[in-house]
Amino acid sequence: MRFVTPVALALALALTGGVVAAPAMAAKEKKQSGPKLNVSPEVIKALQAAQAAMEKQDFAAAKASLAEADGLSKSNDDKYQVGAIKLNLSITSKDGALQGEALAQMLDSGLTPAENLAQFNEIAANGAFQAKEYDLAIQRAQAALQAGAKPESVQVTIAQAYFGKAGTANAAVEPARGFNQQGLAALKTAADALKAGGQPVPAQWYQIGVSRAAAAKLPEVAEWAKLAYAAEPSGENLRTLIRLFLQANPTLSNRENLDVYRLMSASGGLKVAGDFMEYAEMASKTGSYGEVKSAIDAGRAEGKMSATQMADFYQIAVDKIGPDKASLPSGEADAAKAANGKIAASVGDAYLGYANYAKATAMFELAKQKGGVDMDETNLRLGIAKTLGGDMAGAKAAFTAVQTGARKQVAELWLTYLASKGA
Repeated sequence: MRFVTPVALALALALTGGVVAAPAMAAKEKKQSGPKLNVSPEVIKALQAAQAAMEKQDFAAAKASLAEADGLSKSNDDKYQVGAIKLNLSITSKDGALQGEALAQMLDSGLTPAENLAQFNEIAANGAFQAKEYDLAIQRAQAALQAGAKPESVQVTIAQAYFGKAGTANAAVEPARGFNQQGLAALKTAADALKAGGQPVPAQWYQIGVSRAAAAKLPEVAEWAKLAYAAEPSGENLRTLIRLFLQANPTLSNRENLDVYRLMSASGGLKVAGDFMEYAEMASKTGSYGEVKSAIDAGRAEGKMSATQMADFYQIAVDKIGPDKASLPSGEADAAKAANGKIAASVGDAYLGYANYAKATAMFELAKQKGGVDMDETNLRLGIAKTLGGDMAGAKAAFTAVQTGARKQVAELWLTYLASKGA
């Protein structure tokens, strides 16, 4: 008696007397010889009844005959063959639960052909994960790897199983923290394998890494955020990276904070009312009245802020903008005559706040030329002016010149943004 099921796993199984052929993979377009089995006569009889029922599409009767065969099985040969027929039935009847049972039976018999071990274990691992049998899923997946399965698929199952073991509550407390670490290691291995094969890594993998690392309070969260942004350079992913930076650096000055929010704005990372409001607040604290107004205008235009939120900040900024702008031409003249670059840097700050990037660039370059200024801040702001003005190459050079402290880290965030733009 012989039958072939060209669906799903496309397994070919044969039953003839007491000697049966093992599953062969149709995708390879050739039959593979399986183990030579000595199946008990009573088991053969039950299996023949199961096959006859399958040919009639009577799946209930086939399952009943297989259950009878299970009860009669004594040796691993019996168990393997029952599992093989059961697997065929699971494919024909599209019964996922039965498929998992069949694969487990075949694998546990120790008789599965070497050429099937990787695929069978991988499928069994996925089934165990779906059933929330996380330890079994890890065991099957590791067996699949040992049999030669591709790590980019199997390691993902291992990662998911460890995350399942960790759960979502108390993620930073052992043993959940350790499970998250193991899951992240597996996910990183899967991602590295994809990249090594020249395939793109789904940004979602990295976003899951960020979420898990953040919940478990693991130090590698920033690295996962960088990878997520590199895979999908969106404002949302850069926002995550920026927020992690701000959390790790709570003592930034108002001026340093402002340059971070400028990046969030430039990259489209201002997403909620708090983002726009914090940007406006930092601009107000540093006297950048043009940005106070533009930040609040943007928040209102996107429906994130109401007309009454930060109304006092807004009105103060509007009242000051006119006189402030009027003073800039004389400020430029004073900067040109000054012995150092402090006035030029201050005027450059103002022009940057009013989105006059050409003027800001000229003033920051004059400030550098005259000296007597904080060169790291001046280079950082020169880089921002050049970025927003469209000079990406010049911006990259300016950011690279920032050498120390928190400003160097802020400059590196801007460089990360530039890299996504091809600069």
